Amino acid sequence: MHSNKFYGGWLISVLLLSLGLIGCPKQSPTGMTYGTTSSTGSGTSGMDETEIGEGDRIQDRVQQDGEGGPLQDVFFSYDSFELSEEARQTLQANADWLQSNAEAKVEIEGHCDERGTSEYNLALGAKRARAAQDYLTTLGVPAERLSVISYGEELPQCTDANESCWQRNRRGHFSVLR
Repeated sequence: MHSNKFYGGWLISVLLLSLGLIGCPKQSPTGMTYGTTSSTGSGTSGMDETEIGEGDRIQDRVQQDGEGGPLQDVFFSYDSFELSEEARQTLQANADWLQSNAEAKVEIEGHCDERGTSEYNLALGAKRARAAQDYLTTLGVPAERLSVISYGEELPQCTDANESCWQRNRRGHFSVLR
């Protein structure tokens, strides 16, 4: 009898701890700014050129490339992490930018559409991000400059329930970290 009370208390403790760890889904950083623009428009907040670090220069270049940044998303077929020929071409262009910006570090986000379980989509998103990372390394981008994360279905670009929308959500997204 004593062990049943112990087991019940232990089980409740584990459940409460699990709920506390799950928390809310992680949100993507939106509206990130990559630097401030001074009145002179230099993007350096009035700093002398000798005070600007490599990260500041990359952030200025990212800002100049517009909302989507310098790196383009790659898209995947339903229930797949295989790179299409179009995805390989996009990754080649991304690799070219990364090679000309050798100090840049990038996080590759794996995303899925809403179909499938959360667990399955997290695993598939990770495979998609790793597929993009692996291909970039074969193109000469050092692996230590690339990190991966999976958001599964949690951060959709589109929320309509149709193939056109789902196709936009099945992607590898690139975020320049510095």
